[in-house]
Amino acid sequence: GQTDLESPQDIQVYAVNTNFTLRWNYTGDVTNVTFSAEYKWFDDLQTSEPEWKELSGCRNVSYTECDFSSAITAYYDPHHVRVRAERRGDKSPWSAVFEMTPCEIALIGPPEIALQSINGVIKIMVSPPEANQVQKIWLNPLRFKYNLVIWENSSNAEVRSQNILPTDEIDDLAPETTYCLKVQATVPLEYQEGLFSPIHCIKTTRKVKDLLCPTNVRVVALNMKFHLHWNNRYKQHVSYTVQHLSGYWKNLYGDYSTKWLNVPGCENITDTKCNFSSVITTVRGFHYLRVQAMSEYNKSCLSKEVKVDPLKTNEIGPPVVRVDVSDVLLHIQIFPPGGPENEIMRDHYALSYRVLYWKNSSDDEEGVKVKETKQTIATVSDLTPSTLYCVKVQAFSADYNKSSDFSKEECIETAGDTILPLIILATFLVALAAVVVVASLVAFFLYKAYNKIKYMFFPSCQPPLNIEGFGGHLFSSPYLPATEEPVEICYVIESSIAEEVNQIDFKDYRHSEESSQDSGNYSCDDNTSGSKGSEGRLEK
Repeated sequence: GQTDLESPQDIQVYAVNTNFTLRWNYTGDVTNVTFSAEYKWFDDLQTSEPEWKELSGCRNVSYTECDFSSAITAYYDPHHVRVRAERRGDKSPWSAVFEMTPCEIALIGPPEIALQSINGVIKIMVSPPEANQVQKIWLNPLRFKYNLVIWENSSNAEVRSQNILPTDEIDDLAPETTYCLKVQATVPLEYQEGLFSPIHCIKTTRKVKDLLCPTNVRVVALNMKFHLHWNNRYKQHVSYTVQHLSGYWKNLYGDYSTKWLNVPGCENITDTKCNFSSVITTVRGFHYLRVQAMSEYNKSCLSKEVKVDPLKTNEIGPPVVRVDVSDVLLHIQIFPPGGPENEIMRDHYALSYRVLYWKNSSDDEEGVKVKETKQTIATVSDLTPSTLYCVKVQAFSADYNKSSDFSKEECIETAGDTILPLIILATFLVALAAVVVVASLVAFFLYKAYNKIKYMFFPSCQPPLNIEGFGGHLFSSPYLPATEEPVEICYVIESSIAEEVNQIDFKDYRHSEESSQDSGNYSCDDNTSGSKGSEGRLEK
């Protein structure tokens, strides 16, 4: 069981597309030594451990490499590979196992290219790697992007690199000059770069200038409204037709010349501009436009194509601003560019707004203030009363590094200070209340004083008519003290009188009653002794 043969070392697999080569190193004596390899294929549907099998193309080889492309058909399943050395009946131990998944280690092969030089440009057509193979490891060729490297065939040539489509044109070349180029296929999303194609060289032709062809074809887009403009150098009658091609067709391989469509409303026009917004039905992907000029002699010429990436080509217009003011806040309402019906502007640009506001006065020391918001409603606090504020707003998109012009300035004056009028009103009301209270007190005391004076000098009690003839004798009578105020005694005379009263007294009493009614229906006396005392004084 002992052997002098060493095991192979440094097992590697080199793969390009579906071509697989197994390589290794051997440090022992290679005299009459051959090598054999085995592999195991781990199928997802297989439940048991797979067995080692002979690797086709790597049986009894005398070199330290072998091609086993025919043995690999499952490019997305794991494989194990091992190698050993053999001399006659003697065999070395197996090498370390090399583990691989073919699609992960395979390199992208070089594409095939075809060139044509015409009218000062080079037309290039690229075929994807494995284009002519039946068995393919790259299942979706549309994933490939192509990188072109081109240079003049001279000693001090400048090399330039650019991305190209499967069918494309290379312009801005010097006439009657030989250019060499090579193309590489890449998969940017997976950070894969393939091998370059063989170098091809071709000579350019001199460009024929045709005055009929439209020049300076350009796109002007604002708020998703797209217009194509061009220049006319032809002095005679000419009509134009604008044609549109979806970028989808350019990503495919082959001829797409029949896929160009006329833009509605831009057929056989004499103007040098066209509104092609109707054909931009999606903002994803690219669009291509060109202008076909037709003379009155049915001679035609096509302009250069222009590429449109809607969200990058479009420019953002200024928003519309409305301002209002309350007691302590400045309210700013922002209407997005393009109007309320333009949902693309809001949905794809993720617009933010830069609000500039300032005091429109000569003594403003604070200057312009800036406030950024994602909302369409903004407020500004800490306002100065009775001050004119001005506002303008700019829309911008951080994702696309785009910004609009500022909106038209809107100015509004804040209300006056309400604290001082309130203080003045409160002071006036307090003073008015004080005046009313003082006036009421003064009127009350004057009224009281007036009543006292009137009672003292003009008493309401008058002597009866039957004693008015005595005049001042009554008051100077010694029977009435001078310092004592007369006491008023009033009483009502009942209508029924006892029959036993003397008839003469009754007559005198009735006469006294009539006199009392004339003087107010009451009498004055010094005591409460009744009517008999009064009659005695009258007789006396």
